Amino acid sequence: MQKLIIKGGNRLRGELSLQGCKNSALPIIAAALLCGEDCTLHNCPRLTDVYSASRILNCLGCRCGFSGNTVMVDSSAVTGTEIPEALMREMRSSIIFMGAMLGRMGECTVSVPGGCELGPRPIDMHLAAMRKMGVDVREGGGRILCRTSGGKAKGAKINLSFPSVGATENIILCAVTAEGETVINNAAREPEICDLCGFLRACGADISGDGGSSIVVNGRMKLHGCEYSIMPDRIAGATYLSMTAAAGGEIILKNACIPEMEPFLTVLEQTGCSIYTGGGKIYLRSSPRLRAVPDRIRTMPHPGFPTDAQAVLMSALTLADGTSIFEENIFDCRYRHTEALVKMGADIQVLGKVAVVKGVSKLSGASVEATDLRGGAAMAAAALAAEGTSEITRISHIDRGYEKFEESIRLLGGDIRRV
Repeated sequence: MQKLIIKGGNRLRGELSLQGCKNSALPIIAAALLCGEDCTLHNCPRLTDVYSASRILNCLGCRCGFSGNTVMVDSSAVTGTEIPEALMREMRSSIIFMGAMLGRMGECTVSVPGGCELGPRPIDMHLAAMRKMGVDVREGGGRILCRTSGGKAKGAKINLSFPSVGATENIILCAVTAEGETVINNAAREPEICDLCGFLRACGADISGDGGSSIVVNGRMKLHGCEYSIMPDRIAGATYLSMTAAAGGEIILKNACIPEMEPFLTVLEQTGCSIYTGGGKIYLRSSPRLRAVPDRIRTMPHPGFPTDAQAVLMSALTLADGTSIFEENIFDCRYRHTEALVKMGADIQVLGKVAVVKGVSKLSGASVEATDLRGGAAMAAAALAAEGTSEITRISHIDRGYEKFEESIRLLGGDIRRV
């Protein structure tokens, strides 16, 4: 089993170009199934989750090829309507293939997805929405069998009880080729939703309102292929900025999605870091000693503070003067990384969905185990700022979301190696 060995104490300094966005790439790869023609996706990150999504497409009869950060998908010869459970369990967002398969083939058989252990990710909203669109949904033996009447879903007005990103994506994927108009109220507003809709519009879909709380989709008979570039990864950006804030130093992030990162940047700036933006770049110079964030950091749906950035920012704030308070409102079990940070010397108390972080004078290297994707990245951030050497195991979690992780850190001057 591979692990990362990180020797802390080096100030970070340098430039990085942000990778393509994992949380855009996965639904867009699924959406390529709808086109029935060739799609070329640029700026696609080479991640284990992306490879898992490609294997799902191959299983259904598509042909997928990689050339650097470009993915080519030919979905002209789709034959399958069932995704094996083993493939579904490889990644947490695999349920998005349900909407795409219903939109293309009118039926599918899937199972409950796997991925990071962040507590239950209920798919009730997904299934309720599909039923609202005329899909016959049957559950049994851990499998979900879905079938449309006449091969087409029906447009519907769907009011989500929570702005779920996954449910919004699934509804859009099913609706773009459904009969009639679909209206999604209380839709997720995340930038990755807009990126998915941008891709689908490039394929001929009729979608409006994305980025707002109400999305309208008018179904088309069929879509066509296209060439599209995936947006940069705002969470990878938040990770490298947090690492630099924790370890000290300065960084320039190129190819940055600045407006989409504002909810994070606004909070990070309160720690005393100097942040300048412009020309698609973010420059950060760390403060000699970070300050605690005065207001409670509440994770919320976009445009609130992103849940995926909670763990990496917490790593930096373990070394801040004062006390910072986090409130996790999106996922259960999102504080599993705190045990590792405490082992490294952090002072963190978790009380339900609240974590109280009292800054300490130093962290010390330790042997820890990555608990999930962002938790693993948080441990790496803490290790870079710690005195001594740390060892991080179960780094397959990190590989799900970060391209060339250790290479990027070495470019900034961090002492990290994979063994």
